[in-house]
Amino acid sequence: MRIYWTKKSESRFLEIYNYILTEFGEKSSKKFKDKVFDFLELLERFPELGTLEVPDKNIHGFQISKQTRIFYRINKDHISLLTFFDSRQDPKKKSN
Repeated sequence: MRIYWTKKSESRFLEIYNYILTEFGEKSSKKFKDKVFDFLELLERFPELGTLEVPDKNIHGFQISKQTRIFYRINKDHISLLTFFDSRQDPKKKSN
C-alpha cells in the first residue's frame, strides 16, 4: 500500500528531526530517521501494524521510539501519515 505524507506530518517530522539533531547530535538524528523509514517500509506491507487509536476515523498509532509516536489513517488504496508526536518537546510551545 502506498504511503502519503500530509503537510503536517512532513512538518512535524522535520521539527522532531531538527530538535534531535540540535539537542542530541547527528548520530541520534540519523537513528531517528532510520527508525521512521524502517517503520514506513513495514507499514507499506502490513498496514494494520499499529494500534487502532480512533476507530470511527480509522486512525492508527505506532510508537517509533520511547519519545515519539506516529499517527496514520488507513484508506482504501493508501495510507496517510497524519502527524508525529514527540514527548520530549514542551506541548505548550506547539499551537497546532
